[in-house]
Amino acid sequence: MYQSQEPVECDLCREPVTFFCRQCVLSLCDDCVPVHLRVKCKYGHDVVDFASKDAEESNFCESHPERKCSTYCKTCDVPICLQCAAIVHKLHDIFELSDERKLMKEFAGKKARFQSLIDQLEKVLSHTVKQLSALSSFYQKMKHKVTARGEIWHKLIEKMVKKRHKELDVLKMESKAVLQTQKKEIEKMIGKMKEKIVIATNIQETKNIIEMQKIRHIQETLEIIQYTFSSFCECQIDENVLETMFGFIEMPRESKVTLVERNMISDFEPIAKLKVPTISCVIDTGFPTKEKNKSRLYGMAVTNDMKLCVVGSNKELKLFDFIGNLHRTMTVNCDGVYICIHNGQIAFSDTLKNTVKKISENDTVTNMLSTGMWKPYGITATMSGDLLTCLLNVDQSKVVRYSSTGTVLQEIQYDSQCQPLYKIALYIAENVNGDIIVTDYKARVVIAVDRFGIFRYSYSGKNKDFDAYSLATDSVGNVFITDFEGDKVHLLDRDGQFLRYIVPEEGISRPRAVCIIGDELCVGECKTGLVKKIKY
Repeated sequence: MYQSQEPVECDLCREPVTFFCRQCVLSLCDDCVPVHLRVKCKYGHDVVDFASKDAEESNFCESHPERKCSTYCKTCDVPICLQCAAIVHKLHDIFELSDERKLMKEFAGKKARFQSLIDQLEKVLSHTVKQLSALSSFYQKMKHKVTARGEIWHKLIEKMVKKRHKELDVLKMESKAVLQTQKKEIEKMIGKMKEKIVIATNIQETKNIIEMQKIRHIQETLEIIQYTFSSFCECQIDENVLETMFGFIEMPRESKVTLVERNMISDFEPIAKLKVPTISCVIDTGFPTKEKNKSRLYGMAVTNDMKLCVVGSNKELKLFDFIGNLHRTMTVNCDGVYICIHNGQIAFSDTLKNTVKKISENDTVTNMLSTGMWKPYGITATMSGDLLTCLLNVDQSKVVRYSSTGTVLQEIQYDSQCQPLYKIALYIAENVNGDIIVTDYKARVVIAVDRFGIFRYSYSGKNKDFDAYSLATDSVGNVFITDFEGDKVHLLDRDGQFLRYIVPEEGISRPRAVCIIGDELCVGECKTGLVKKIKY
């Protein structure tokens, strides 16, 4: 009897094989192809179907069997040789065919990129399923908030009613006292008039002409004060104003996010680590000390022409080169402490007027967009040319993506369980992998979501005294976070894993602003107003 043939197993995991790498002579299953393609190969991988691993390249022209097909006719939808391309298909739409091995290699990579799309879709699907399961509880919480708002209004109305009742009670007592006094005075006047009638009657009866003459010419004038009651003046209720004051429901927004095929081979390389970070340059920004909190320097950004833009306590923007020379000073006349470079122009938040503004080349300040009832804080430009902004409205915080024309493209506020992601989103940065990273001032934590707004990771420091302020990312996805009270910078990799602290030998004091210039780190000290350029 013949025994059944043993199934060929994957050389990496022992699962049934489906592909074969000719270059590395390895049998591979579906799942191991992307893993194998990540491994660098000097001559490149050559992954083909396992069934055709031993097959010779045999793509010959039907019209000329002795010739290989090197081109493809799109008009006739058929592979052809060069002779056919030059004669029969001369005027057709043709293109060159890839080498079969090269094509198989590219096709295997294409399959891996398809898998990357599936991975992204499955992540979004999982997020959507979780949102569906939490939907009822989320909207029930919203109803509770509306009810609580109504109860506050009821209490205020009851308080106002009681206040008016009290005012009326006081007025009632005052009116009663006045009317009682008036009553006595009028009764007294009536008594006097009755006495005069008696006197007049007596004179009339005695026919005393002299007394009659006296009384006749006396003109009696009486003055009385009439007292009116209070009235309640009802103000007309404008339902539109009432709704605005009470609060309104923000309608859900749709945001379109494009899924892109991703190469499974990572291009990221770890950064080299210096034994001790060193300071290569120190710039004194010259901002005065603010009396309230003794602060001087707030924000920094690097312009397209490699100038350092800093903003500080006196509502000025200054442009320095990296030697420390001051090139320009601009007055913005608003509390714009959060800045970035967007489409080559300086953009900043105006938290008093709830707008994001920009400065043109002739130093003219214009409005970019309005944030409505939300106060804008940290802002950053994205690789796609959009603007990400941290917004705060009383006890709610969110991140909004705006187009360059001010259109809302995306809102990020809740996680998959419909719980708020942020308490007070302060500073923001976009990483090279599309992650949106925010420092939460109140929660003292760093929160990262992917470009769909799905939670990726959080970082709360190595100890409990983490005081996260500003952050920046470099070209390979590392994240740099200033620790204000810790007097250091935390360095994370693109997945939020702690790598190390960055503290130069000379030290840094109360770091707030941070940005990347080439392979160096610029850290702005809030209290001293110094910017230190650090080789790390």
